[in-house]
Amino acid sequence: MFILSGLHTFGAYLRLMGRVFSRPERMRIFFKQCLKEMAQLGVGSIGIVLLISFFIGAVICIQIKLNIQSAWMPMWVSGYTTREIMLLEFSSSIMCLILAGKVGSNIASELGAMRTTQQIDALEIMGVNSASFLILPKIVGLVAMIPFLVIFSTTSGVIGAYATAYIGHIITPTDLTAGMQHDFTQWYFWMGAIKSLFFAFIIASVSSFYGYTVEGGSNEVGKASTNAVVSSSMLILFSDMFLTQLLS
Repeated sequence: MFILSGLHTFGAYLRLMGRVFSRPERMRIFFKQCLKEMAQLGVGSIGIVLLISFFIGAVICIQIKLNIQSAWMPMWVSGYTTREIMLLEFSSSIMCLILAGKVGSNIASELGAMRTTQQIDALEIMGVNSASFLILPKIVGLVAMIPFLVIFSTTSGVIGAYATAYIGHIITPTDLTAGMQHDFTQWYFWMGAIKSLFFAFIIASVSSFYGYTVEGGSNEVGKASTNAVVSSSMLILFSDMFLTQLLS
């Protein structure tokens, strides 16, 4: 029964995406909507990305220095490990899990409210492809902004690590800098950026699906928002495993 329900949901998702990825009727309005979604979903998320990444970078550096580093390890291990964790996983995968909660619930709630107030039905009556008009700008906007959020996250995490050096005196700035520069692999940054593009698509499309297909009243909007966050998070973790293996 669970498998049949999952297949039915997946089929409905594919049918909706088929409607979403059609040529916009008015390109000027489409680009205007994309800019609006980029500001709302991307720029609006910069604050929480910077704040969380800053403290995560600081905590990672402290934990490595106090609990893992020993006399048998070079002094730059803390900086090296902090950089690798931020590049490989946190700034792409973990950050997108956080955004799934913020952005995903926002998208599902917005579309769900439009469905329950019959705004989507009104668009359909006017002959507008409501799926493409409402969902495609959200997907394009979030996918376009996610690489910048990855850059901001990594940079903020590194600044947080340096805060432990200059303010907390956990590690010397010289040792931290040596670790940050040691054996840097540029591909790790690009791998995180590529993974984040897939994760952004998952967040925007899955959340839009649950919000767009809401049936019922305001209670169903809340359930759709919860389902959007849970499903997006699970798909991000599932795809992260395969993308990491594929890109490594």
